[in-house]
Amino acid sequence: MNKSENFTETQKEIARFARVISHPARLAILQYLAETKTCISGDISDNLPLSRSTVSQHLKELRDTGLIHGNIEGLKINYCLCSTEIERFLELFGNFFEPIKNADISCETSAGPKTVTALPEKMIREIAVREEPQNKSHDIFFF
Repeated sequence: MNKSENFTETQKEIARFARVISHPARLAILQYLAETKTCISGDISDNLPLSRSTVSQHLKELRDTGLIHGNIEGLKINYCLCSTEIERFLELFGNFFEPIKNADISCETSAGPKTVTALPEKMIREIAVREEPQNKSHDIFFF
């Protein structure tokens, strides 16, 4: 049995979507397409700090997920946001997180609420000194 079979289709779909939008370059591409408010028929890498090959790889990921689509016109591809797919993902996320957001979550224990206190700076320095490696002869370097 494949372990992924233990998850719902919704969970797997949200995870796929989250993986795609988890890269800052893909977010930058989506934002750029949204800000231009039109389909882009030029080289997107001219407007982002990314190489053409990098942009191409990220466009493929966004296309495969359905967040954008590209129409070929001659030698150019017009890239556009796919608003229906974006709406669908927003609804999926909303439906998934609504019960989590409304859950009655308490981090208190029988001893009362947990509190975190900062260590004094002197103690942090002492710990840092103790943690430094004493013998660096085992360090391995790769060139």
